[in-house]
Amino acid sequence: MSSVEWNQRAAAAQAAVVERHLKPVWGIPGTLLGTPAYPATRRDSLFVSWNYWWQAHLLDVAVDAYVRDGAPSTRKLVLRIARGHRVRNLFRVTNSYNDDMAWMGLALERAQRHAGLNSARRLRVLRDTLYDAWVPDAGGGITWRTKGLFLNAPANGPAGIFLARMGRFERAEETSDWLYRRLLDLETGLINDGVDGDYDSPDVGKIYPEKYSYNQGVTIGLDAELSSDLAPTHAVRAAGLIAAVAEHMTDGAVITGGDGGDGGLFNGILIRYLAVAARALRGPDAEDARAMASEIVFASAEAAWHGTRELDGRVLFSADWTRDARIPGTSDAPAYFTGGTVRSSETPERDLSVQVGGWMAMEAAAALARS
Repeated sequence: MSSVEWNQRAAAAQAAVVERHLKPVWGIPGTLLGTPAYPATRRDSLFVSWNYWWQAHLLDVAVDAYVRDGAPSTRKLVLRIARGHRVRNLFRVTNSYNDDMAWMGLALERAQRHAGLNSARRLRVLRDTLYDAWVPDAGGGITWRTKGLFLNAPANGPAGIFLARMGRFERAEETSDWLYRRLLDLETGLINDGVDGDYDSPDVGKIYPEKYSYNQGVTIGLDAELSSDLAPTHAVRAAGLIAAVAEHMTDGAVITGGDGGDGGLFNGILIRYLAVAARALRGPDAEDARAMASEIVFASAEAAWHGTRELDGRVLFSADWTRDARIPGTSDAPAYFTGGTVRSSETPERDLSVQVGGWMAMEAAAALARS
């Protein structure tokens, strides 16, 4: 399929999310955020609950769209989402979760680099916060929450990528080493979710063996960020992890599974960083790894597109790219927050996360096709 056709699909995904989900924050001009669900409840429209990290990915994919089309209206979209996030977070950039802040750092850095957003102060705050979150007395890594000692891939992976982009390469390298030392499952070759840190026994701790797709994505993304002909370890690591994803997480090269709530973003994150690896991975084994990553990106994005249905004249993505989307309704039970995570709506397609994840897949394929 041509890059023109992928660009058209990405534009259709953008229009769907913008028209169905985006609203000004509390009616304030120049701001936008995505309502957590569609159809939206009154609480959704008032952003009573707003899901900081979902909005960070909304900003990041809006930057993708601006890179794709260069339109002044899309740049304005990026700036308004960034301002909406700042307003809704009460003019702070930090919160109580290191993974949330890492995702926001990645989005703001790209918004500044590509769209001219002035986010230097916020980026410095996030850089220093995440750098200082390292816990050497517990064997390294950063914690999921700012309080507690659960160390996981969804915090360390994006933090490592962000710190590399902010010039803290030594910590990014330490993070990559930590991920493979503490969380690699030798049987499957995949990255486990996390581990309980222990100050008394830094190399021991309860492992959480869940194999989420986004954990693989951010680890691959960090390898791609650090890979070069002079740093061959990262290409070797990424090649092994991409092969493990192909074996255990795809069917016919299509990423399987998917849900609503926070899980609505997991496969989109994986496909984003597979596309990054397909373009940027360098070193031995890189050629075959890039080819395999490209195959998964295009097959998954194709499946995601063919599983869409039409709602209000716009595409609606399925939470699971191996099946057709289901149309949500106002009577469906909404997503809910528990234990630090957002659980799925009764119909997952109602959740902003699912639709942003589908948009991410289209932008990833479009970017890879253009390259």
